[in-house]
Amino acid sequence: MKISIILNLFLAILISFSAFAQVKSVTGGHSHNDYHQSIPLLQAYYSGMESIEADVFLKDDELYVAHELSEITKERTLKTLYLEPLFKLYKKNGDNAFQDSSKKLQLVIDIKENHPEVLKKLISYIKEFGNTFDASANKKAIKIVISGNMPAPNNFKNWPEYIYFDGRPEVKYTTDELKRVAMISQDIKKYTVWNGKGVPTPTDLKKLQDVVAEAHNLGKPFRFWGTVDSPNTWIVLQSLGVDWINTDHPVKLNEFYNNQEKLTYTNPKAYPVYKPNYQSDGKEKKVKNVILLIGDGMGLAQIHAGLIANHGNLNISQIKNIGFSQTGAANSGNTDSAAGASAMATGEKTNNRYIGMGTDNKPRTNLVDSIAQFGIKSGIISVGDITDATPAAFYAHQTERTMSNAIAADLLNSKAEVLIGSNQDAFIKNQDTELINKLSKQGFKLNKSFADFDKEVSGKQLVLLPTEDTRSVLKGRTDLLKKSLLKTISLLSKNKNGFFIMAEGAQIDHGGHTNNLPYVITEMHDFDRTIGAALEFADKDGETLVIITADHETGGLTLLDADEKNGTITGAFSTDDHTNIMVPVFAYGPKSEMFKGIYKNNEIFKKIINLLAPVKAKK
Repeated sequence: MKISIILNLFLAILISFSAFAQVKSVTGGHSHNDYHQSIPLLQAYYSGMESIEADVFLKDDELYVAHELSEITKERTLKTLYLEPLFKLYKKNGDNAFQDSSKKLQLVIDIKENHPEVLKKLISYIKEFGNTFDASANKKAIKIVISGNMPAPNNFKNWPEYIYFDGRPEVKYTTDELKRVAMISQDIKKYTVWNGKGVPTPTDLKKLQDVVAEAHNLGKPFRFWGTVDSPNTWIVLQSLGVDWINTDHPVKLNEFYNNQEKLTYTNPKAYPVYKPNYQSDGKEKKVKNVILLIGDGMGLAQIHAGLIANHGNLNISQIKNIGFSQTGAANSGNTDSAAGASAMATGEKTNNRYIGMGTDNKPRTNLVDSIAQFGIKSGIISVGDITDATPAAFYAHQTERTMSNAIAADLLNSKAEVLIGSNQDAFIKNQDTELINKLSKQGFKLNKSFADFDKEVSGKQLVLLPTEDTRSVLKGRTDLLKKSLLKTISLLSKNKNGFFIMAEGAQIDHGGHTNNLPYVITEMHDFDRTIGAALEFADKDGETLVIITADHETGGLTLLDADEKNGTITGAFSTDDHTNIMVPVFAYGPKSEMFKGIYKNNEIFKKIINLLAPVKAKK
């Protein structure tokens, strides 16, 4: 089957499906050498490119699309690949280039040689399609722009008014000639040797800014060709005011621009950061209490993004003793929250999806139950589902993390004193209809709101919050995590033998999974405010060790651009899953130096046990 027939069939299929009816256009997308795409025209068109370029040669009275004469094949003609499909799309859209009538399209025809004959042939083609390509008479028409081997500017007038030209910054156009210039373009290498990494030197940056500004002063959009095709380059070009972003990857450029709201975040006003006094930090004195704060999905990039967005300062950045945790699961290089949290909760690597279980499918004694024998009381907090993997690992034992009802029932056998999070149904509508009554008999007081919990002064607490209370910060959650930690501290600090609290910033992970940087940073800031509260308590108490880490990194976050002064950060994600990147471990308070170095995540359990074990002798 001929390529032209395949392409026409594909076009018909695309047009017939509403899913392809219209993709949001990306203003400024120029599909360079578009005919090299796996599907010429259509890939760029449905990626929202509003400028599409085809190189042409005239051979045997036909215009062929190719970069070199040797590339010419019978099926690849300008009419077949571009003019006819565009005409069909134009008519389908009610005489508009796109269904969104505010969007315009230009077809840039780069003539490789013999422009007089090529233009004559092109004009004969254009006449076949009525006013579809006559932008001089039809404001909605697809504009034809000639580039490459062009007439001299003083000869523009010799060609029909619907033929526009790709200008050059070094050419001085008369007023009438300038009317025929659709845009101004130039090879970026004429101004800089910048390779797309980082930013151009100040001298080169000035050259680039000046040439763009000169085009704008003439009322013309500007394009550089020869640019590196990467998000960093696109960001720099956009900051220069370049109107047409030259790309050989229209799909990726479309994704980049369509996701800008999810990849850039600005925090106009920084929140204040607590300044520790370091009086007990790193000292060789007893550790009575441990606060373990787990930022689910929090890697170094998430922390640094939060730092930039808070204008260069975080509570976590005040901590001096830092190590790194290797997070891989027993059965995989990448861990999920279940295996990651279970390693910290039990001291043993296990399989992904396992909650407090060994690889032999047998329960392992967790940290909460282990230290209970020392008279230490524990609390478990999350600003998410309390039966989800991370908090569940500290009180439950199941081989599947989604078994919410079974996980909830495991609280009956846990030594935990305080449990705070959402998912009321797992407990109240449990398969064991007597679960709440059984927990009550074990001394748990059920509260269904933080306000009610805040009134409690003693006793075991089961705080099952409405799902709405644990919505994201972006959707209105306030400082629930910080308040829950402080309230739990006030209850458990009455215990003479000390306490252990695990508090999870659950939704940093959610932001990573959805590749949403504002989500990540707002959750990171909420978590960091909680860290500040923990550090302040540790300073007042003098016997409390604060440990901050993550179960894994989520999203493969890369930071591309940063403006600390204005609190703006731009990033990109490489995955919507977890990664194997080491995560940091921050420690503040007595014996905090024990957490320096690089070690496996299950070592965190062992370090905490070793610190709290001496309490047993003084019981």
